[in-house]
Amino acid sequence: MRPEPGTHALLRITAPGVLQCDTHLPEWAAHDLRRAPWVVVRRASVRDGLIPVGVRGAARAMRFAAWLAPGDVREALNPLELAARRLWRAHPRAAQVPALAALGKVEECMQRLGLGCSWGPTGSVGFELASGCPTATPLSDLDLMVQADAPLAGEAAAAVLNEFMSLPATVDVLLETPYGAVSLAEYVSAPRPILLRTATGVRLATDPWAPEAAAA
Repeated sequence: MRPEPGTHALLRITAPGVLQCDTHLPEWAAHDLRRAPWVVVRRASVRDGLIPVGVRGAARAMRFAAWLAPGDVREALNPLELAARRLWRAHPRAAQVPALAALGKVEECMQRLGLGCSWGPTGSVGFELASGCPTATPLSDLDLMVQADAPLAGEAAAAVLNEFMSLPATVDVLLETPYGAVSLAEYVSAPRPILLRTATGVRLATDPWAPEAAAA
């Protein structure tokens, strides 16, 4: 049995009507889902067996939270799988979207630092690679996640951050620990404690890899 999709996973659905919503589904959301029937798993707890998902709109402010039954998932792609597929190679929009063009350099960097199988794109770039629908813009940031099941050494984290400073797009990286996510930039430079994003909200953590971090 395939494991439950985690935060950032992109899920293909059959139709907008399979979403279970706390409020009325906005017309823009229904329209966008007919064009690209993909939703993203939100960082929230499962509710009554339903997966917490979000609908992306064309503008940053256009986001809609909903719930999805596992049986209504037709395809699931997580960021690590998107990276493994390397769909950015010869991408027809790479010349217009720096965030897409930067993925080749990101892959080289991650391979060099021993993180080649631990990263993947999220945000608008990840959505475009999964759905095939133009989503990223020339001004889009490149959102990435790094699966960090064990603490990342400070030198390695700083090396990743320094490498990304020279890329043609602004890169925003989340380190996904077993207990939540922290910003790579904050992990490298911010004083402790730092913000830890969990399924039940944001909290401060001195050690994002400590079990008590999620329970604080």
